[in-house]
Amino acid sequence: MKTLLLQIFTWWNGQTMGTRFFTWRKGELVGKDEFGNTYYKERGGKKRWVIYNGLAEASMIPPGWHGWMHHRVDTPPVEENYHAKSWQAPHHGNRTGTPEAYRPKGSILTPEKRPEVTGDYEAWTPGQ
Repeated sequence: MKTLLLQIFTWWNGQTMGTRFFTWRKGELVGKDEFGNTYYKERGGKKRWVIYNGLAEASMIPPGWHGWMHHRVDTPPVEENYHAKSWQAPHHGNRTGTPEAYRPKGSILTPEKRPEVTGDYEAWTPGQ
């Protein structure tokens, strides 16, 4: 019951009722990735879509599937035995807003203090 209500009223928790109906009616399963996302294509058409495992986060599509989703390659990774290149870093999702987010020195969210300004810079003060 909870899953049904989430599909009716939210779009960020996997698929909506419209996506479920369209997938049932016109979708053809292509494959799954290591994150549990499921990829489909339209029978006889050009549409391609993904049903996310959990929250709808576009950064959770691995590079091989990203190329297929954006029509850069015609063969999905499951059919061509895709392997990442030696120069490609392992895929990580978007970390913005999480404790693992990048916070440079001087950021208000880090305990480190920003280094003192040196050189020819002189701070402007109003009224001088």
